[in-house]
Amino acid sequence: MSAKSLTTCSGIGGGVGRWSPVAWNPFSSATQLTVITLLSSVFSTTATPSSTMKIAIIVAILVALVAAQQEPVAIVSSNSETNADGSYTYAFETADGTKVEESGSQKQVGPKPEDIGTVSRGSYSYTSPDGVVITVNWVADEKGFQATGDHLPTPPPMPEHVVKLLADLKAAGAL
Repeated sequence: MSAKSLTTCSGIGGGVGRWSPVAWNPFSSATQLTVITLLSSVFSTTATPSSTMKIAIIVAILVALVAAQQEPVAIVSSNSETNADGSYTYAFETADGTKVEESGSQKQVGPKPEDIGTVSRGSYSYTSPDGVVITVNWVADEKGFQATGDHLPTPPPMPEHVVKLLADLKAAGAL
């Protein structure tokens, strides 16, 4: 890609914003001057909580600079729909095979009419560095966020004595 790569902006709610023909150059002279100035001010002081915080900020800036060196990935498809009743759906796919889908609607989650919340469900998938496609399906509702995927860890089976104990407690009305 050229120096003027296409990048995207994220909007509120995760929607895809406008295309920008300008890619940020993390190694411009202004950026280098800023980093050098920050570094010199940090190392010109003695170790205090303030200087420790400055070091942490500089490390974060350097990490951001390294991350910014990655080439932007083009969005090959994008769909978004918001309805008057509060329901919505959106999906996009990038040139590297990343896919995201989400839909949601308003639902009464409590006894009062004003106890309304958004119930959402969706999925995303991407290719891991070792070439495996990772897919996560999820639901976010009154029970919280629940994600499922073949790569996610699962708890071991409950020991038999615990299963029996729970059954006995349930039969006795203690649960």
